[in-house]
Amino acid sequence: MTQTPTARLMDGTALARRITEESAEAAAEIRRRTGTAPCLATVLVGEDPASVTYVRMKRARCRKAGIESRQVALPASVTTAELVETVTALSQDPSVHGILLQHPVGPHIDERAAFEAIAPEKDVDGVTTHSFAAMSFGLPGFVSCTPGGIMRLLDAYGVEPAGKRAVVVGRSAILGKPAGMLLLARDATVTYCHSRTADLAAAVREADILIAAVGRPRFLTGDDLKPGAVVIDAGYNEGNVGDVDFASAATRASLITPVPGGVGPMTIAVLLAQTVEAAGRQLGTAA
Repeated sequence: MTQTPTARLMDGTALARRITEESAEAAAEIRRRTGTAPCLATVLVGEDPASVTYVRMKRARCRKAGIESRQVALPASVTTAELVETVTALSQDPSVHGILLQHPVGPHIDERAAFEAIAPEKDVDGVTTHSFAAMSFGLPGFVSCTPGGIMRLLDAYGVEPAGKRAVVVGRSAILGKPAGMLLLARDATVTYCHSRTADLAAAVREADILIAAVGRPRFLTGDDLKPGAVVIDAGYNEGNVGDVDFASAATRASLITPVPGGVGPMTIAVLLAQTVEAAGRQLGTAA
């Protein structure tokens, strides 16, 4: 017997649209006051089809938000030293307010070294150790965009993390780890799970808020969930499917993000919002 979905969808597309409209208004005000538009520089290594498509999408969203987009395309054969030199030059360029290094950059490159070449005030993607530390200590800085988008979704749908048990499945430096830290800062009790977690299913069933960021299609199902859980699927796998089996999870969750249309649009919206914020700080228009 087919179960009827009971979960309410968390519409990331609609919320991202509102955030982008707000960013466009702020960008227009910066341009009016300074004569300069916010500028985001994107560095793309090689021609990975998914990365090329993603960068193209980001450039289109930049235009909608009144943000200038500068693309720096480098060959797949670029060395770590050459990539670091390129990113450092952008960090020192006063006409660039935000820098996005599209990843992955290739197995022969020290990606962390390239990330660390981004000046903290231009790290609008929240990928440097400086940004992670600032976020963890509640200091001024930029959050990783996907976790930042997740928190905005929770707020938009009235989900208060304080006192809740949050389970993050995944521990990547730009998604799982910062998502857990942001939830902890909001007084959630956070459990990180990963490939070596013993009895993962038991840990997941404790979650009032579940963040799925493991990178495996339909890895978690409705049977794994606590009834009424809030499910944030931050995975995106081949075939437009997430890390959660949507059909079964929607019969047990109270709120759930679709894939696509949930977390993905929020990631780009936060990137744009933080680029405008960075430009405001650098151009002296920030409140």
